[in-house]
Amino acid sequence: MKINWNYIKTFLLIGAVFVLFAFAEKRNSTRVLSEVNLHFTNDENLYLTEEAVNKLLIQNEVRVKSVGKETLDLNRVESLLEAHEMVENAEVFMTVDGKLGAEITQRKPLARVFGENTYYIDRQGLKMPLSEYYSARVPLVAGISEKQLKEVQPLLSYINEDDFLKKHVTGLQRLEGGRYELQLRKLDFVVFLGAVNDLETKFKNFKAFYLKAMKDKKLNAYTKVDLQFGNQVVCTKK
Repeated sequence: MKINWNYIKTFLLIGAVFVLFAFAEKRNSTRVLSEVNLHFTNDENLYLTEEAVNKLLIQNEVRVKSVGKETLDLNRVESLLEAHEMVENAEVFMTVDGKLGAEITQRKPLARVFGENTYYIDRQGLKMPLSEYYSARVPLVAGISEKQLKEVQPLLSYINEDDFLKKHVTGLQRLEGGRYELQLRKLDFVVFLGAVNDLETKFKNFKAFYLKAMKDKKLNAYTKVDLQFGNQVVCTKK
């Protein structure tokens, strides 16, 4: 019997194609989502790294096997990312070339609580854990509990958004009745702010006092500067 080698070669070629296709399909179905294109929107140091994000996705078995089939649940991926303690917001999307992308906004610490438990206060007035990747240079807050974070948040936001205060304020102490004292960089006196109200007026008065005292070379002549009395600044001399 004469063997038709052309038929055999054709069948072998078809079989090889199926084997390669099956191998590629299996490989894609188990390929972990480690190639996600990440972009951190914060223009500052990272409290969360790409490696940490990829680890989170791997642990939750997020895979790319269904990306091309449009069945990947992008909302689930967003929820996983936003559940991370360092993430404030996440936007997950598909790029034009079929890859998965994510824009991540990190939580922003405004201050660091110093006490029995150490943690950050973020810009929403919520407790934020310390990061193993970066330590933020923010004011220290003492004498405060977790129940009082929302109380101090407006003060911390005001300080963070003001270049002068951000440069000079290094610490805050909560006193009885929700009153606050501020410690300043390289100065001996404390600033008694009082309650967290009328911040614009109080700090406007303080800046005027500071510039006048610096001009007169008397910044080191005081132990306390009191801002709680409306439009006046009351100073205690050494």
